[in-house]
Amino acid sequence: MNMSTTASTFKPLHPLLADWARTEGVAWLFVFKAVFAALLTLWIAMRLDLPQPRTAMTTVFVVMQPQSGMVLAKSFYRFCGTLVGLIVMLILISLFSQQPVMFLSATALWVGICTAGAARNRNFRSYGFVLSGYTAALIGVPAAQHADAAFLTAMTRVAEVSLGIVCAGAVSALVFPRHAGEQVRATVRRRFSGFVDYISKALGGDIDRAQIERINAAFVADIVGLEAQRSVAVFEDPDTRMRSGRVARLNAEFMSVSTRLHALHQLMNRLRMEGATPTVEALGPYFREVSPLLTAKGAPVNNAADAVHAAAQLDAFKAALPRRIRAERLKLDQAANRLEFDTAAELLYRFVDDLHAYAQTYASLAVPSHEREQRVTRYVPKTSMLAASVSGVRAFIVIMILSGFWILSAWPSGGTAVLDAAAVVALASASPRPTQMAFQMAGGTTLAAIAGMIVVFALYPLMDGFMLMSAALVPFLMLGAFLTTRRGMMGYGLGYCIFFCFLAGPDNVIQYDPSGFINDAIALVISMLVCAVAFAVLLPTNAPWLRRLLLRELRLQVVTASKARLTGLAMRFESGARDLLSQLDALAAGNEASQREALRWLFVVLEVGHAVIDLRTEIRHAGNGYMKIKEAIHHVARLFDHPTSSRFEKALSATSIAIDDLRALLDTEIESRDERHRLQRMLSQLHFVRTALLDPQSPMASLHDTQGALHAA
Repeated sequence: MNMSTTASTFKPLHPLLADWARTEGVAWLFVFKAVFAALLTLWIAMRLDLPQPRTAMTTVFVVMQPQSGMVLAKSFYRFCGTLVGLIVMLILISLFSQQPVMFLSATALWVGICTAGAARNRNFRSYGFVLSGYTAALIGVPAAQHADAAFLTAMTRVAEVSLGIVCAGAVSALVFPRHAGEQVRATVRRRFSGFVDYISKALGGDIDRAQIERINAAFVADIVGLEAQRSVAVFEDPDTRMRSGRVARLNAEFMSVSTRLHALHQLMNRLRMEGATPTVEALGPYFREVSPLLTAKGAPVNNAADAVHAAAQLDAFKAALPRRIRAERLKLDQAANRLEFDTAAELLYRFVDDLHAYAQTYASLAVPSHEREQRVTRYVPKTSMLAASVSGVRAFIVIMILSGFWILSAWPSGGTAVLDAAAVVALASASPRPTQMAFQMAGGTTLAAIAGMIVVFALYPLMDGFMLMSAALVPFLMLGAFLTTRRGMMGYGLGYCIFFCFLAGPDNVIQYDPSGFINDAIALVISMLVCAVAFAVLLPTNAPWLRRLLLRELRLQVVTASKARLTGLAMRFESGARDLLSQLDALAAGNEASQREALRWLFVVLEVGHAVIDLRTEIRHAGNGYMKIKEAIHHVARLFDHPTSSRFEKALSATSIAIDDLRALLDTEIESRDERHRLQRMLSQLHFVRTALLDPQSPMASLHDTQGALHAA
């Protein structure tokens, strides 16, 4: 009786413990692994008699991540960045070690170049640029003061950094490892099932504009996030690497099919608003047939193996679709109805074709190797060169200001301020809120300075042996690692972890120098505050200029679609547009109006840009000619380059003229069936561009509100 009562008492605790293990338990596991890796690194560094074991311990907290793939990826790029920084700094020391002004100017220039590179790139490639600049300052600023020992100092720093990298990677991979590959698989499964549900609602008309915006914003975050996960998962195991190309392809195909679906949904909405009842009623049954195809014998698709059946069903539907569409078209008696029908039918076929490719790639993940691994179109991020250049110039100015203060004041800790600023200005530049990040790091460093004084001047004198010293360090290290796991406190945790090790991390020969400790702590905090002020004053990232710049870059994707080389253009266009939206979303965090405006621009850019690419592809296959279509593409590109009412009128007029020209050509006798179908496809694409421009929900609406006559046409 008592046993059953006890069992019933503890049974409700099982779900709570499972939920804790998935959330807080994961965070605490990371905390313990980070502290263990740091102490292991410290012990090995001391056993090897390295000059500054604290550098190795600091490296652990810099590269430690919750998942082993992330640690290995970050470690790889850190090591590469360290080697590049080492080589550059040895060159600078050999050239300018006797000329402090020239040396510090060259260092500032190099840090600025690396910061611009970090802003230009994504994920841990960006981190490699950060380390190339920071390592140069970390090695060069102290070594330049003792040029005779510069090479030895540089080699020991590389050894200490390498030790930290190895220990962090080993602990992450061997002690209760968490793999990014598992997250990739979970994301792929969740996205497929969510997309099936979205297809059902969108094609059934059972969804409003607000839901569409939320879902598509989530899709953009998923696309960018999956690419980041994939780029680190390849470091974990051979099985993940064998499927990496197909995951990249899956991401590309998802972008394409989601764009086609949105374009089709918007076109059908516009046709309903315009009263195009024959077209809506004719295509309605086809839309209802799509969702049931995305099942595994009637059951939801839960994994890649289930997707095999869904891909086969889609293949059969796609094969029969052209014949069924032609039969349906014959029932329409008016030319206007046929043009609307052709446009919607063309979009439907392209959507089904992209959906079939997406399902095929998902199904191919069920086997270790597949031919779809060989033909990969990768995600291509898009970053404004001007924004990246601003980050580089800002870093250069910060380093020059602190270097000038160091030279003029002869402050003993001035070099510490310079090398710390080199790290903070580059690290914070990659954050969507760099001013906040720098301030948070300053706060974390202040807390680290207080904790460090307690450890160095109160606890170390009482410690005898490595075990007691570790026991003294554990609670202080756990505090910093715990802060990094809290939402909104990453900056505090990062500043605390790195600079607690820098200030209070033990060396083989500990220097008890209170004045030097305080000077270094003040230098660290001041350098971070200078960085924060620079981010807030020197072309701040939260100022309207950057948002306007990114919106223009987003619009210019249509210009790219109209002029760039066609090979691989669709993927470059898609990924670039969505990457720019993710940056705009990060800048406008909390501002729903700004996020909604950016999403509306994304919709019209994707719709028109895809149609332009399709038109250019058809023209290339057809050979020379079609000057009216080329002129229409030119005017559409000019409109997106600089939207004005006059350019809108010209783009709309050129598109209408090209449509009339194609209609006249189709009225003539064309013997080739393929040629006739090509002309019909181009006519549908031009008509779609025209309807997209006239969409009242488009951000272009303000340009044609006054164009009543055109709208009526």
